[in-house]
Parts: sequence; structure tokens; C-alpha cells
Amino acid sequence: MPKRGTTAEHIEEKVFSSKKINKSLKTIYKFFSKAPSNQLLVFLLLIASFLIGVLVTKVYDLQNAQSANQANAQAAVQPAAQAGNAVAQKVNVSGGNYPPLGNAKAKVSIVEFADFRCPYCEEFFTQTLNQLKNDYVDTGKVKFYFRNYAFLGDASVVAANAAECANDQGKFWDYHNYLYKNQPPETDTSMYNTDTLTQAAISMGMNGDTFRNCLTNKTDAAKVSKDLTEGQAAGVNGTPTFFVNGTQLVGAQSYTTFKTLIDQELAQAK
Repeated sequence: MPKRGTTAEHIEEKVFSSKKINKSLKTIYKFFSKAPSNQLLVFLLLIASFLIGVLVTKVYDLQNAQSANQANAQAAVQPAAQAGNAVAQKVNVSGGNYPPLGNAKAKVSIVEFADFRCPYCEEFFTQTLNQLKNDYVDTGKVKFYFRNYAFLGDASVVAANAAECANDQGKFWDYHNYLYKNQPPETDTSMYNTDTLTQAAISMGMNGDTFRNCLTNKTDAAKVSKDLTEGQAAGVNGTPTFFVNGTQLVGAQSYTTFKTLIDQELAQAK
């Protein structure tokens, strides 16, 4: 809801309540009040024209300010978060060391770089991934890879290492799903500790001691760092970032955006 003083009605209110304008008008009015009626009429018409001009100018300025605010807000959204902002130049990106979802021989490859603590990544996981999986991954048309881009602080690095430790025991995707389904607000890092993450691994049937040792000793830290480095080299600077057969999409894109690009790639592959 607009703040008081930002709408056309309140601009008019400000114009009429301006002390300087009122003082000037009163002075002029006193002068013309003693003049013949035709001169008074001219005076009133001049005043009306003046006020209309002021109001038109203020409304015009307000519209320009609102347009600028909308443009700034849109620019503040993660890069290329709107449909159609795919980068034309394709990038050669490998799938990393996690096993892909889907048929490894599928003609279309999607590589996601994401942070387990990123709310936009959780949004993609919740709103889009399952539909992509049902329509394209499970039907053998697309293979989907996940790579860590742990850049939101130490807790993100811990989560990425935990995912690597789960992968060592063949449970990566189970752990991937757990981390997103249980993602707290970004400011809450309380769950990203060895005890909580190890207990989660045990609940999935993993060896708790093995998982704990892996996480405590940072056994797979080099893999986490490699994903981040290779993501940066590919042009990733925010999460989630996707590469659909090398074409970059940034942000929690809609299913429709993915479908359009995937269908184009499938048509070209025939």
C-alpha cells in the first residue's frame, strides 16, 4: 500500500496546503478582489491553470518515480530470474561426481549448481523439480545432475560436506531431499552440526560412525571446493544456476521455462 504523500490525491492536498503558495495567492487575491468582476474572473482562470499545471507535473513525476522503482526492484532480483534470460553462448559443464537422476544416455542434460541453504534453491526443489522429474527425467528424456555451490557461509559448506558423505554411502539423493525438505530460514544455522546431520544419515540407513568421521574430518572437502571452483569458471555467481545442454538459466525458473528450453533441445537432437 502506498505511503501517504505518494498518490495523486495527496499531491493535490500538499499543493493546496503549501504555506508559500497560499501566502502568494492570498496576496494576489486581495489585490484583485477590489478589481472589476471581469478581471477577477481572469485571475481565477489563471489560478486554476496554474494549479492544474502543478498537479499534472506532480502526477507525471510520480509516474516516473514509480516506473524507476519497479525497474530497480526487478534489477534486484537474482540475475536472469525471468523467463527468456538464457545466455545464448553455451558452456561446457560436467555433471560432477554425484550420480544423475534419470537415464545417463538421455539427450538432454541439466546441471544444477545450488546451495542447500539457498531459499530459491528450495523453491525450485519444491515447485519445479518433481514435475520435471515426472515429465522428462523418469521418461528417459533428461538426465539431471546436482553440484554444490556452497557460498552462503560455513553452514552451507557443512551441508555440502554432509551431502558428499552421504554420497560415499550411496545415499546422495535421499540426503539431498532431506536437506531441502528440512531447510530452516536462512538465518537459522542450528541444524548444520555434526550430531544433527549424522542422526539424519542414520535414519536413512547409513553407518553413523562412518558418516560422522567423514563429516568431522572433512573427508570430501576437496570435492566441495572443486564444485565451487568449476561453477565460478562456468559463470555461476548465484544460486540456483542451471545449464540445460550448456545453456545457462539463473534463478528459480518456472516449469514452463525449463519445458520450452528442453523441448527445443530435444527437437534439435532428432
